[in-house]
Amino acid sequence: MTAADAGTVLFATAAATALAGSLVSVVAYRGSRRNDSAAMRYLAVGIAFVTVAPFLVSYGVAPLVDVADAAVLLAVLCANIVGLVALVYSLDGT
Repeated sequence: MTAADAGTVLFATAAATALAGSLVSVVAYRGSRRNDSAAMRYLAVGIAFVTVAPFLVSYGVAPLVDVADAAVLLAVLCANIVGLVALVYSLDGT
């Protein structure tokens, strides 16, 4: 049995998180449209920003733009903050 490279394992777990987050976001968004619920819409946006946006920033945008690691980390943290604010707003009941 061969040991997997740490970078490969990190990418696989990040991709699995992004995929699961995408599925949950889509289900929440469909529920928001079906029930005309703003809270569910904010829930969908929050989950997408917490799970999908960091993956897209880290593995999609960053290699294309060739920015410093600190800028990538800042973008990921900003995406997490936006997502958490949307989640709190969704739980508040709007």
